[in-house]
Amino acid sequence: MIKAVRTAMWTLGLFIVLASPAAAQEQAFSIPSQIGAGLAVIGAAIGIGMLAKGAVESVARQPEASGTIQTLMIIAAALIEGLAFYAVIVCS
Repeated sequence: MIKAVRTAMWTLGLFIVLASPAAAQEQAFSIPSQIGAGLAVIGAAIGIGMLAKGAVESVARQPEASGTIQTLMIIAAALIEGLAFYAVIVCS
């Protein structure tokens, strides 16, 4: 667990360091906004993963309702992605 956290922190640090020269092309972005955008995307990814896990478990439990479950999962995933896009736009 500690190794995974350490790897994630190094990756986040590299993204921040390497994204700064690219952001300097037009306008400078502040580091807190970049971290906020990253956290929003990570949160959306976790949410969609949990959504898919629940949908797969529901289909395994009740296969005849797979069409309804799939429709509801797609709608919920679209809402989560919309929130992630909004957060990234606001943070940048």
